[in-house]
Amino acid sequence: MIAHLHGTVSGVGLDGAVIDIGGVGLRVQCTPDTLATLKPGEPARVATSLVVREDSLTLFGFGTDDERNVFELLQTASGIGPRLALAMLAVHSPEALRRAVAAEDVKALTMVPGIGTKGAQRIILELKDRLGMPGDPAAGNGFAPARRAAPSWREQVATGLVNLGWSVREAEAAVAAVEADAADAADAGADAQQPDVAAALRAALRKLSKK
Repeated sequence: MIAHLHGTVSGVGLDGAVIDIGGVGLRVQCTPDTLATLKPGEPARVATSLVVREDSLTLFGFGTDDERNVFELLQTASGIGPRLALAMLAVHSPEALRRAVAAEDVKALTMVPGIGTKGAQRIILELKDRLGMPGDPAAGNGFAPARRAAPSWREQVATGLVNLGWSVREAEAAVAAVEADAADAADAGADAQQPDVAAALRAALRKLSKK
């Protein structure tokens, strides 16, 4: 198994990055939080998990070993594949997932797109004794560094735009425009909630493409 990659970031996209190792570019799919830490041209180390299918080999990358371990453990629950496991880690940190499962917090788990009430209850039932208790150093195998506070959606979107080649000023202007649209929607009666990072990034790209 490929446990980690250590090389130079050669490119960052909406849902993944390419890391150059000895002249070979390996593409890894990552959460927005992990992507925000990867800068083209700079060295990086990501913990990885290789998912093998009959018609594909997909490498998933994570900022910590703990994230990678939780990603693999989540997939042992019924109905949880790699895409949904990655979505869970995009919404919640490993520690937040441990708290949600330990507290049987169905509402927290259903914040993840694709997980309904029954799915959340099944995850709690199947993983409660396996995911580890919140704050337990052994839950991360004792060697995973502490996860930094997740950046806001504004920071993640702005970082993603800069990584895609836009200037800091252009990125900040696009984020402000997306935020203004969200505020207008709220004033019009739409539910006020934190924008989905991927959706906000796509909206920002549309703003920039019209210039």
